[in-house]
Amino acid sequence: MTVTATPQPVDLSMPRSIDALGIPPTMLHDLVVKVAMSEGRTSVVRLADRLCVSTTIITSVVEELRDLRFLEVQGVDGRDYLLAPSEAGRRQAQDRMAMCRYIGPAPVTLEQYTAVIKSQTAKPRTNLTELREAFSDLVISDDLLKEIGPASCAKGAMFLYGPPGTGKSSIAERLLRVYGDDVLVPYALEVDSQIITVFDPVVHHPVAEQPHGIDPRWVLCKRPFIIVGGELKMSMLDLAYQQGSGVYLAPITMQANNGILVIDDFGRQVMTPQELLNRWIVPLDRQRDYLTLDYGVKFEVPFDSKVVFSTNLQPEALADEAFFRRIQSKVLIPTITDRQFEEVLRRVAAARGVELTPDAPTTLRWMSREMGDGDLRPYLPGAVISILQSICAFDEVPLVLDSEMVKRIGHMFFVHPEEEKPEDAVPVQSVVASLADSLPAGSPASSSSSLFGGRSAATEKKAVPQSDWTSAAVKAVSSLKDDEVGDDDHALDDLADDFADDITGDSQEASGAVF
Repeated sequence: MTVTATPQPVDLSMPRSIDALGIPPTMLHDLVVKVAMSEGRTSVVRLADRLCVSTTIITSVVEELRDLRFLEVQGVDGRDYLLAPSEAGRRQAQDRMAMCRYIGPAPVTLEQYTAVIKSQTAKPRTNLTELREAFSDLVISDDLLKEIGPASCAKGAMFLYGPPGTGKSSIAERLLRVYGDDVLVPYALEVDSQIITVFDPVVHHPVAEQPHGIDPRWVLCKRPFIIVGGELKMSMLDLAYQQGSGVYLAPITMQANNGILVIDDFGRQVMTPQELLNRWIVPLDRQRDYLTLDYGVKFEVPFDSKVVFSTNLQPEALADEAFFRRIQSKVLIPTITDRQFEEVLRRVAAARGVELTPDAPTTLRWMSREMGDGDLRPYLPGAVISILQSICAFDEVPLVLDSEMVKRIGHMFFVHPEEEKPEDAVPVQSVVASLADSLPAGSPASSSSSLFGGRSAATEKKAVPQSDWTSAAVKAVSSLKDDEVGDDDHALDDLADDFADDITGDSQEASGAVF
């Protein structure tokens, strides 16, 4: 698996002068006095490390600040000057802190940022063998890999769709494995003398060994991967100005540059798919975005991430042709086969130390089809094993999944819908009462309450027709309850036989519906 980047003439060597940094000199002056005030006492080396610039540049800045009487030299430690802010320097630092509280690595320029991002555009190349290895921890067919592979290597966005629980999010999370290289990410960016923070330790993961000799304002990281779901808001796609600090936070699109951005549960966000399309219609087409500072200055940034939309909703209900025309790669993630389902169960059980009996997989497949989704989905084994662990801990028994335990778990996991009676259904009490009215006065069974009282609630429910999608589940539950009815059924059957001659044809039809 290889990744090639478009070659660009980008100079990333360590700058040796203030002009080579590319940022306004006053911004660097402000950073130095703010760091000096925050530390109380500092040194040239510590300032250089904190601001990620060379000691040569810091020495030059310190001399300028001494001339302005903002810094004082309090001693020498070897070849390093010990520094402290003067009273005038503290006032200057406080004034600058009131405008911007950022204290950190010096930012890079917008021009350099754009050039570096474009030079790191990923062009992955992979094949079926490499893709099998990348997805080896998932149970996935070669046919599906043959669609995922080209889609992951193609330009533009990618659309994953299919029923809930088929593994779309898991597949999206592993797409990063197709990219085998690292990229440079800046700590911060300067635009119109404003600071935009880009590096986020939650999103960006630095490699263990950073390269030597390059501009330390950049961090070598794994290609970023960001996944957002229903929490995605329009504000997350634009600069976020922090009123308290005077710093801008980069949007998730900038943080995901040169990596992968997954929009999970697409269609369930606060914004509509049409609103997202309108916001991204240019970025998806031209790989560039436009951001605006708080006071109206607009600028262009690269939009260089692989956007992956993942949804379990029907595609036609999400967007129109204009949207899907901009997403050329669309992959259906279907349900899985019996063999794949059992392999998922086996792997999950082995990973969690669960013993499987031979009948457990078959019972679980039946339960999934009859009481669950109607088909087999890879999320279920993991959910079942989690419930098993809770049950076994509660019962203080070994972790063993057998047929009876599968049924017990199914009763906990699946929802038992409330049974509904059709509008034209005859209540059981009414039918029994009509039978009782035809009895001679004084008969032991002439009371409708005694007739109904001799029949369990479970038997009454059997007479209520069920909706199609719940009939299998209710049948399974009712069959367990039938054993509790016992002799009451015989009493009612005898009662029906005794009065068969006294009931009209219509009554016989009604009683047959109940008994």
